[in-house]
Amino acid sequence: MKIAIGIEYDGSNFHGWQSQPSGDTIQDQLERALASIAGEPVRLAAAGRTDTGVHALAQVAHFETAAARPESAWVRGVNTLLAPAVAVQWAAPVTADFHARYSAISRSYRYVLYNHPVRPALHHGRVGWFHLPLDAEAMRAAMAYLVGEHDFSAFRSSECQAKSPVRALRSCTLEQRGPLLCFECGANGFLHHMVRNIVGCLVYVGKGKYPPGWLAEVIKGRDRRQAAPTFAPDGLYLAGVEYAPGWGLPAFASGRLVFPEQVTA
Repeated sequence: MKIAIGIEYDGSNFHGWQSQPSGDTIQDQLERALASIAGEPVRLAAAGRTDTGVHALAQVAHFETAAARPESAWVRGVNTLLAPAVAVQWAAPVTADFHARYSAISRSYRYVLYNHPVRPALHHGRVGWFHLPLDAEAMRAAMAYLVGEHDFSAFRSSECQAKSPVRALRSCTLEQRGPLLCFECGANGFLHHMVRNIVGCLVYVGKGKYPPGWLAEVIKGRDRRQAAPTFAPDGLYLAGVEYAPGWGLPAFASGRLVFPEQVTA
């Protein structure tokens, strides 16, 4: 039996998604809890491997098991064994040919930036921060150069293992509420640190270091050294993973969290 699960987590105190010898990752947490419910070892495959400090509103993973359990056991039962910062939101049986990563059509990431002279305290670890005023309209103008299929070599980390740097960025938007800026990018796939590097470049434009058209030059140059430094992981969220309707997965979407009212008050 193959089961798909939807997961939400605060990655602040974990060493990313992917299993580590220390056992202090999201994958390790979940596999231990699932194994306890299944009564046998369980191995997960996820739609995306988030880094240390990165969060998820809508991660999707799958596992195989011989254990017959009600779907509620894979949700409420597993959640009783997880750290409070990790929660399974749903579980659904899938056919043998489903794969959380390879069956995904697209993914979306959200970056929440607190633009204020003073760093946040209550939302430390959950939002990025930049102290100088940012021009949202200039950043939106720069985003237009990012949309489309491009070689994103200038936005990938030196540790990126992707075979090709070409990605199709289908959308790139910015919404502002008070001091909070919410960047959202949707694509067929992302390179390592791609979103954080995009945000770093947009901040350069927003603070007036470069005009919006500079983004086009960075893309064309394909040189990581021409782009801005990688922005902090704190405000980054895996916001959604899209699958074909035929898989019958629950609607698990990217609209939760993001503008905490106490920050904008």
